[in-house]
Amino acid sequence: MLFCLLLLAGAPASASDAPAEFSNPALAARYDVLLGELRCLVCQNQTLKDSHAELAQDLRDEVKRLLEKGDSDAAIRDYLVARYGDFVLYSPPLKESTWLLWLGPFVLLALAVMVVVMMSRRRAPPPAPLDDTERARLAQALAERREHP
Repeated sequence: MLFCLLLLAGAPASASDAPAEFSNPALAARYDVLLGELRCLVCQNQTLKDSHAELAQDLRDEVKRLLEKGDSDAAIRDYLVARYGDFVLYSPPLKESTWLLWLGPFVLLALAVMVVVMMSRRRAPPPAPLDDTERARLAQALAERREHP
């Protein structure tokens, strides 16, 4: 009985991720390509193809609806960008509003290299060699330590 309840509890989750079915294989191929180019707005680091979030399923359904309506891939991308912004694209275009997305990692890398170079140049100079008095005191301390461990 418990096993049957567990199966029923998982049914809604598996039903929401049901793959879209197309009668036309060309539409199915375009659908797969589009899902790989669009980002899940919930997961943010996954494409719509890889995400299991409910919003991702809603977006997949919207892409399917637009494909079946006859919209081009560019029109579908434009529609989603107009609705959700450039962030919905897994590879946003390089333009003024996305400079930080594209150039930010390189700027951070350059800053890290500068910090490492500056820290390596600021190393303390090696200690001055011991004079005769200090050597004698060190030798005496080591001799006492050997005598009284």
